[in-house]
Amino acid sequence: MAKDTSKLDKVVLEARRNAEKRAQGYREQALKLFPWVCGRCARTFDHKNLQLLEVHHKNSNHDDNPPDGSNWELLCTYCHENEHSKLKDAMGRTDSGQAGNTATFNPFANLKDILKKKRNS
Repeated sequence: MAKDTSKLDKVVLEARRNAEKRAQGYREQALKLFPWVCGRCARTFDHKNLQLLEVHHKNSNHDDNPPDGSNWELLCTYCHENEHSKLKDAMGRTDSGQAGNTATFNPFANLKDILKKKRNS
């Protein structure tokens, strides 16, 4: 049994290494192609903080890496995380075209009348 998990561990490790190698390749290309500026917040980067600049795949396919960089944009780590959060949020929603239940309670509906009564007393 231990032999089987050892083989699986090796396969997983090799897959991770290959993915990291591919990622390093397109990251290096993107850093050569584009200015070191976040595409969302316009924060600029230099060699000291370049590790905070990440490559975002516009179509969410990490294997789609055209050499011209047309599927990439450089985003700071914060904007990149925000971009992926928006995608995750959108995936959890289903818009059936029907309006959902909306709140109908208005806590200030009688405010004018309450203020009038208060002034008159």
